[in-house]
Amino acid sequence: MNTAVAPETEAPTEVPAATPEHTRTGMSKASLKQAYIDNLFYIQGRFREVATPHDLYMAAAFTVRDRMLDRWVKSAQVYKTSHARTVCYLSAEYLLGPHLANNLVNLGISEVARRAGEELDLDFEAILEEEEEPGLGNGGLGRLAACYMDSLATVQIPAIGYGIRYEFGIFDQDIQNGWQVERSDTWLRNGNPWEIPRPKISFPVRYGGHTEHSRDQAGRSRVRWVADMVVSGVAFDTPVLGYGVGNVNLLRLWKAEAPESFDFQVFNVGDYYGAVHAKIEAETISKVLYPNDEPEAGKELRLKQQYFFVSCSIQDMIRLHLNTVGPLETFHEKFVAQLNDTHPAIAVAELMRLLMDDHAMPWDAAWDITRNTFCYTNHTLLPEALETWSVALFERLLPRHLEIIYEINRRFLDTVRVRYLGDEARVARMSLIDETGGRRIRMAHLAVVGSRAVNGVAALHSELIKTTILKDFYEMSPERFHNVTNGVTPRRFIVVSNPRLAELITEFCGHDRWIRDLDCLRDLEEHAEDPALQARWREVKTAAKQDLALWLSQHGGVVLDPQTMMFDIQAKRMHEYKRQHLNVLHIIRVYQRLKQNPNLGMVPRAFIFGGKAAPGYYMAKLMIKLINSVAEVINNDPQVNGFIRVAFMADFNVKNGQRLYPAADLSEQISLAGKEASGTGNMKFSMNGALTVGTLDGANIEIRDEVGAENFFLFGMTAEEVRRKQAEGYRPWDYYHGDDELRSDIDLVTSGLFSHGDTNLFRPLADHLINQDPFMVLADYRAYLNCQDRISEVYDRPAEWDRMSILNVARMGKFSSDRSIRDYAERIWGIEPKPIGI
Repeated sequence: MNTAVAPETEAPTEVPAATPEHTRTGMSKASLKQAYIDNLFYIQGRFREVATPHDLYMAAAFTVRDRMLDRWVKSAQVYKTSHARTVCYLSAEYLLGPHLANNLVNLGISEVARRAGEELDLDFEAILEEEEEPGLGNGGLGRLAACYMDSLATVQIPAIGYGIRYEFGIFDQDIQNGWQVERSDTWLRNGNPWEIPRPKISFPVRYGGHTEHSRDQAGRSRVRWVADMVVSGVAFDTPVLGYGVGNVNLLRLWKAEAPESFDFQVFNVGDYYGAVHAKIEAETISKVLYPNDEPEAGKELRLKQQYFFVSCSIQDMIRLHLNTVGPLETFHEKFVAQLNDTHPAIAVAELMRLLMDDHAMPWDAAWDITRNTFCYTNHTLLPEALETWSVALFERLLPRHLEIIYEINRRFLDTVRVRYLGDEARVARMSLIDETGGRRIRMAHLAVVGSRAVNGVAALHSELIKTTILKDFYEMSPERFHNVTNGVTPRRFIVVSNPRLAELITEFCGHDRWIRDLDCLRDLEEHAEDPALQARWREVKTAAKQDLALWLSQHGGVVLDPQTMMFDIQAKRMHEYKRQHLNVLHIIRVYQRLKQNPNLGMVPRAFIFGGKAAPGYYMAKLMIKLINSVAEVINNDPQVNGFIRVAFMADFNVKNGQRLYPAADLSEQISLAGKEASGTGNMKFSMNGALTVGTLDGANIEIRDEVGAENFFLFGMTAEEVRRKQAEGYRPWDYYHGDDELRSDIDLVTSGLFSHGDTNLFRPLADHLINQDPFMVLADYRAYLNCQDRISEVYDRPAEWDRMSILNVARMGKFSSDRSIRDYAERIWGIEPKPIGI
């Protein structure tokens, strides 16, 4: 193994031993009660009679954080003295979810804390509900990063997560008149008890200007970047605790500040705006999270954000190395840096710049370190999601990096030309610069060329990478390509989200080892046909459905019957490739069947949606409006609303997801095959006993393989069939005219029924389906309807459904993020666990 030093956490090297039952570290009920009272008084400055709900939450958070900090300091000491190799996870997003409940679980004191709260006459659930969710991500990418931070600590891998401390996270979503309305996510307005500011850890980040080339006394080429703008990146640290272990890792997020927040000379001459202009311009960089599907207007700010956090992170890694190890020649032995998609890909050029310009390292040595430091995870096959930046923007914003990228490209393409003599078409395809339609830098290509390993996030996705978007790179270096199927943490998505199910699993397994080793859920299999377990299983599911129904009635005004209705849920980012409109067409078909035959005798269903549309994505926002408009008609039609109802959960986020996943009977995973890289919502639903209706897309394939084809509702084309149909010339018009029910459903959308007589409101959506349909909704419509009929038949046989549900949970071991991290550690990073004693 390489011997490199793990991250420091700015902690003292010597810590006084804590006395037993110290109020800062003790785990007993008495210690927790006293600590809570102390924190309410000494930190919040309140006594109980005048404390607000927020004060009560903050006191609880500080009480839990104290116990984490004790382990954090011990982790830092062990990592430092044992010279552990360290993972640096570079991600523009971390969708963390609420901290308090998760940290209580990982400390193993949830029940003790609950009893302590009862004795203090505290409403434990109200305190948990008071926590503001950090919305530092859009969806799957950021949630995966959060799961991986949890698992890195649980699997005992030394790690630092690096990202941006966005002042405003992903927008809060309101639904007004059926439309999505965005509100600012002011998650920091009341403070964040989990973070520790590190004002002394600050780095300059440059933008704009020009470069000056010269020779030093030894005749070596040197470059000086003269920037137009410099901002400071200041660190804010959050401890991330593993479950049942002493390991606590570091999440370090960067805030942008002006080096001088107030120009007194400018103020003195009367330019009051100019006096604070630098501060405003600098702070804008970390002000707000931009959604993925942002139009051109936000591109420059997004590139500034990406470079900002990457530059701070690489400078911090170099600082840590120099302070603990020494010469930078061994930098790649201390650190391995995982690029979470292309957002941090500029790190390749930034590490080269720092090594060469700031530390006088020659190109070949710097490139060898860089190539051996980075690994790259690809998360998408969608062309519009493969990040590119215009050369003109780079030239204006990052002129030195453009020079470095040009040189990387020149040297790389020389090797391509030697390898593939005369194949200039391949050279053009593999170039880091796309010369067609305006010169643009291909960030995925930069990430691949600058990394020693590339991985996809599901078996199908990893294969498609090799045969489509990165085919040329795979053919040139197949040994660098890997698969690591995504996973999610069972701590948050079973233990925290669904405590009733967690208790039932523990009871029938006879242990709680499954919380750290999800493969142990296999012990449930022998009980799958046990009527006693099935009855208890259904009770747990019904209770979760009752909780969700109550919440939806209070927050959305929709009344659902959890006793009789199947809860059919699709909760994910709103996007055409995820095909929420296919789900809506099925609802409209059921509605029409019921109108034609009120005595249809169908299984009652509640169709529940959740998800946000990017603010500039009109078609996704129109789908939200359609869902809510269909809900308005159906829910108010007494002829059908005893059999079907439709609900849209506003502001889908981690906290609200924790309400949805336990309550689902059916999980909708219906994206077009070959479009979803992996998905993680599919795993969260299955872990909570929902059965999946899905295509052979992303991780659906592996979920089906694990749980058994007989316990998965499959429909639709395969990725190969999709490609073949596209090659032959897909004609949605033919499907529309060839299926009377499909035509009737689409025509009903444009009839005005769901729009108070307005026949034009939903016409763009219908016309797009009939004339273009890029995600082949119409081609899969009939297979989807037939599959849904089959689902209703099975749901009408409760014992069979319960058995299938139990087996889905029992066979979900592969989809723990702990397994994903072990795969990365063994196959890609070459890192061994470093246990910390409790």
